[in-house]
Amino acid sequence: MLGIVGIIAFLTVLGLSLFITRLATIALTYTGLSWEAARFQARFAFTGTGFTTSEAERVVDHPVRRRIIMLLMIARSAGVVSIIISLILSFGGYQSDLGRLYRLLWIIGGVAVLLAAAKSDLIDRTLSRTIRWALKKWTTLDVHDYTSLLKLSGEYMVTEIHVRKGDWLVGRTLSECRLPQEGMIVLGIYRVDDDYIGIPRGETEIYANDTLVIYGRSKTLRELEQRRADRSGDQAHANSVREQKKHRAEQEQRERAHKQKQR
Repeated sequence: MLGIVGIIAFLTVLGLSLFITRLATIALTYTGLSWEAARFQARFAFTGTGFTTSEAERVVDHPVRRRIIMLLMIARSAGVVSIIISLILSFGGYQSDLGRLYRLLWIIGGVAVLLAAAKSDLIDRTLSRTIRWALKKWTTLDVHDYTSLLKLSGEYMVTEIHVRKGDWLVGRTLSECRLPQEGMIVLGIYRVDDDYIGIPRGETEIYANDTLVIYGRSKTLRELEQRRADRSGDQAHANSVREQKKHRAEQEQRERAHKQKQR
């Protein structure tokens, strides 16, 4: 019985840990960090392994990001200890090898379910709506630079994408990327030498280690950040263009319906 309690406690604590880091990741993206950067900072803060990247400096200099990281550190101290105690309860005491194997399989199965839930788009959308409401209600911050000041809503956002060597964007001009066909607009580019290009033109080339300030739908922005310079990247671009055409057609249909109501 004690072993079952330990398994339940372990999966509960692990589930809460995954939920907390996912919540923090989404919250950090709403302060302007890219999805990859936000996930990196949230995981490192929660695990307590430390982080010394240039992105970390932007985290501690930003009041809301700093608060999110502090909450992660507080949650970490309780979470790690609870997981260790739960594992001891799960496998401690007298039990047969077969019993230990069954409990290990239960833990593996439970972890698999939690990981699948952590990647759910439905959970993402629900958390995003909750975080937007919370930020508007309890903060006045710099997050308004992106959300309130620009009047962004729904699935649209402004974020930063750090371009790495081997990414699909590297070596292409903005005209060649054809990002507007995917529903994305590059607002500015930070060069590695701290030079900033505002409202870049079509002939502006993108280099490794550039940071793009870009506007678009959150799902498309995340996919672009992970897109590699190979055939899969070209295919992802083509798929995104088709999806944007479909999305635009739906928008035009809603706009026509709105005009009919106004007459």
